[in-house]
Amino acid sequence: MQGLPVGVQSFERLREDDLLYVDKTVRLIELIKGGGRYFLSRPRRFGKSLTLSTLEAMFAGRSELFKGLAAEEWVKNQSKHPSSVLRFDMSRLRQYSNAEELNDSIIKGLEDFAFLHDFEVKHEKKCSGTLLQIIYHLYKKCGYVVVLIDEYDKPILDNLEDVKKAEAMREVLRSFYIILKSCDEYLRFVFITGISKFSKAGVFSALNNLQDISMNSRYGDIVGYTQEELELHFADWIGDLSKSIPENREILLKKIKDYYDGFSFDGETKLYNPFSILNFFLNGKFGNYWYVSGSPTFIVKYMKKNIIQDPEEYRHLEVSADFSDVHEIEKASPESFLYQSGYLTIEKWLDSHIILDYPNEEVKSSLTRMYLDEIYHIKKYITLGTQIWNDLADGNIENVVNLYNIALSGIPYDDFPHRDEFWYRSLFLMLLRGAGIVTYAEVHTHKGRSDLVIQLDKQIIVLEFKYAKDSTEVPKKISEGTLQIQKMDYAQNYIGEGRRVTSAVIVADDENRQAIMSQSLI
Repeated sequence: MQGLPVGVQSFERLREDDLLYVDKTVRLIELIKGGGRYFLSRPRRFGKSLTLSTLEAMFAGRSELFKGLAAEEWVKNQSKHPSSVLRFDMSRLRQYSNAEELNDSIIKGLEDFAFLHDFEVKHEKKCSGTLLQIIYHLYKKCGYVVVLIDEYDKPILDNLEDVKKAEAMREVLRSFYIILKSCDEYLRFVFITGISKFSKAGVFSALNNLQDISMNSRYGDIVGYTQEELELHFADWIGDLSKSIPENREILLKKIKDYYDGFSFDGETKLYNPFSILNFFLNGKFGNYWYVSGSPTFIVKYMKKNIIQDPEEYRHLEVSADFSDVHEIEKASPESFLYQSGYLTIEKWLDSHIILDYPNEEVKSSLTRMYLDEIYHIKKYITLGTQIWNDLADGNIENVVNLYNIALSGIPYDDFPHRDEFWYRSLFLMLLRGAGIVTYAEVHTHKGRSDLVIQLDKQIIVLEFKYAKDSTEVPKKISEGTLQIQKMDYAQNYIGEGRRVTSAVIVADDENRQAIMSQSLI
């Protein structure tokens, strides 16, 4: 079996070390032939950097790296007249705390590029001047220049907690990128990538010849793995893994699909995140590899500043097709941030509207962990989760509520001045999902919607959540919840499945910061 390129972003290294490569070069040739000025946004760990590295090798005519790939002949012809390539990665800039330092950091990065390519540039006060010098030099040397820029938006995303600072960073970047417009006659190809789209409009306002292919179905699979690519290129790994676990190939593929598939940026093409899949096969077990590799800083900062109360609000959420195209950062919606960071994806595209949802189980689990880590600050949720799992398996719902109260007691309530039923239910849901327990919220029946349904191998538990301002309201809320469960037949849907069905009412007493559970109902 070929080695797995876990963490490898260099196309040259990947090919020279004979690591597994899912061939995307046919799409890259289409890009080159289609106009040559592009912008692509994708979540982190999706293969953007490897794509730019591949394009760099293509334009440089590195034909020895493309044997057996779709672009082999194209690169062979290109090797006769290779192009100069300026590849610049904003994520590699040294630390900067203000716009002036960002400007200086970009200048230093460009000067380092010139040094590595054996020429010098005159020191400039503005990074735009340095970029202009480099483009002129490369054009005089080899003709039309290729410009590849990765993580274009990192300086902005790093400063989302300070809108004024983020806007100042955006102005520096705007003056930098506008040079690409003024130098268009010297450029053969431009490809810019990043995570977000909402800052694109402001940064590239003058670069109006840039084609945004982020949601273009023609390039829906330009990064990420399709189901067909997974089964073709990872056939040996799938076969090897199916021997070591007590499941056949079809069952294994379905589990992999449920856990890692489902990303879509055009409403049609479903994709696997390459980083997760590579780590899954490398380790031979399911895990939240995407989250463990590090949550994107900008989404964590945003969530802390703009608390998203209930993650279930974003299931099957209908938004306008341009929901992520926002000029002002401060006006970006929560669903825009969640989509651009990869926590939400396009479920369906309906003319001028889009339906969003969580792509897969790994993402839902990752979002749960981010809530528990960064929002609720429950650091022992893994231990709590293990106890919750064991208690639910034993049918001890009362003790689960006691563990929930332990979690509540450790949360700084001053951080959450607006608590309600949804807030308490959301935390309970996060704890259950953090424990790996299959839990559904807002489950529709023929008469209404039950708040939570927990599904275990041998039992199903239907829960109704209620909110009480103080302890005097608790008995009344328990009665209301009990009557609601009985009247709406929430539990009846599951009777006859062969599993024990129970239901209960949980009331959150806000004054005393604890939950009280009714006796379990059959």
